[in-house]
Amino acid sequence: MNKLTAAITAVGGNLPDYVLTNKELENMVDTNDEWIRTRTGIEERRILKGENQGTSVMAVKAVNELLQKRGIGADEIDLLICATTTPDMVFPATANIICDKVGAVNAWGFDLQAACSGFIYALTTGAKFIEAGMHKKVVVVGADKMSAIVDYTDRATCIIFGDGAGAVLLEPDTEGFGVVDSVLRSDGSGCEFLHMKAGGSARPASAETVANHEHFVYQEGKAVFRFAVTRMADVSYELMQRNGLTADDVAWLVPHQANKRIIDATADRMGLPPEKVMLNIQRYGNTTAATIPLCLRDWEKQLKRGDNIVLAAFGGGFTWGAVYVKWAYSPGVKGEG
Repeated sequence: MNKLTAAITAVGGNLPDYVLTNKELENMVDTNDEWIRTRTGIEERRILKGENQGTSVMAVKAVNELLQKRGIGADEIDLLICATTTPDMVFPATANIICDKVGAVNAWGFDLQAACSGFIYALTTGAKFIEAGMHKKVVVVGADKMSAIVDYTDRATCIIFGDGAGAVLLEPDTEGFGVVDSVLRSDGSGCEFLHMKAGGSARPASAETVANHEHFVYQEGKAVFRFAVTRMADVSYELMQRNGLTADDVAWLVPHQANKRIIDATADRMGLPPEKVMLNIQRYGNTTAATIPLCLRDWEKQLKRGDNIVLAAFGGGFTWGAVYVKWAYSPGVKGEG
């Protein structure tokens, strides 16, 4: 019997309608379009507006798009994992809210928090349930409403983040397609450089924490950049080496969209030319756990059955890693694999 693997058989995504441009940010903080573009590669980002609009709003639309593309009902989903840093609420899990809203009445679910690496952590986790033979349809969502925890008076962070959601469907495969290998890492000592100061059990919300703006993303950009630019590149190269892949073998690098300079460094380490790198940071900014599935959604029509792709990410905590996926279907042929 051939080895059982977890193949990606459909992708979906959602982005809010409101576009926050660099020009608009010039009127909010001391920055300018050229400075933002040259240092991050970002030109605009999407923001979810309106009252009582949480991360699940975008995630539900992403999952519904995925289900429609695959031609299956929500009641066929066995498990839904939601990678997010911005859950609708502390509890219940946003995954459970998504399941309820899409009608996944036969699924169980949970949230996974690994900041910007959340999607690749969740993808690897979801794949294990398929490989173990426990489930046949696992949905992995990466979704974040970063605008909810961004201080729009802090020019160091407000230029970076946007809102969005992406999702993939995992199904069993015995032909070698799907998640082949992964290298995942973490280092908790990085907490001091990228975190949210208050709102957790160590420092619960209070009048003081709110007044001190402690419920927003805090980042020491230079320290994070130095760590990310080497670690994301190193694990991607390690993944290639241990699977015997050369630059010619890799069809696509799907990098977390945090900073174009980090993306370029990763591609250089792998020996990949720019035309093999998925890039949408200029349009969406850093949507945290949503960046990689949104890239897959944007490039879905260009992906071909058998393509070797490497997903790579780096996030707060620190967390980082890379996943090797052999793509399971060609454009318009969803039943393959």
